Amino acid sequence: MIDLSPPVIEIFNESGEEITLSQKQAERILNFISKKEQASFAFVEVVYVDESEIERINKEHLDRDYITDIISFRYDEEQEQKTQSDIEGTLFCCAQRIKEQAAEFDETQEREFQRILIHGLLHLIGYEDSSKQEKEKMTDLENKYLSFFETNI
Repeated sequence: MIDLSPPVIEIFNESGEEITLSQKQAERILNFISKKEQASFAFVEVVYVDESEIERINKEHLDRDYITDIISFRYDEEQEQKTQSDIEGTLFCCAQRIKEQAAEFDETQEREFQRILIHGLLHLIGYEDSSKQEKEKMTDLENKYLSFFETNI
């Protein structure tokens, strides 16, 4: 029997910061990215943390000693053959860093929170941003998808 239930996205705020992304907006973004990228998500957990926690996660899991805006973990990361269906993962997001970036880029906080969610979902699908080319491709996709939400969210 095929499970036709919609993907689940759960948001947890452990940061102490106000998050300018609603549950409804997150669900719409998840469903939109799923459709446009032809990938299905089963479950995505978004956890907003403070700077010290994102730095700890970054150091412990990625051996990087700095604060970042998002770290994505796909649950089936260890499997050699990842599929584009029933993707599950956790996105650890640094709310304070996202707000700082919004100011740096002269962006609204709401739009920057949307961008970071889109960025994390693209990582779960399999996009990378290690090289300049990969980073440019992801940024182009983020901008493309954000332009849709400017008028539709």
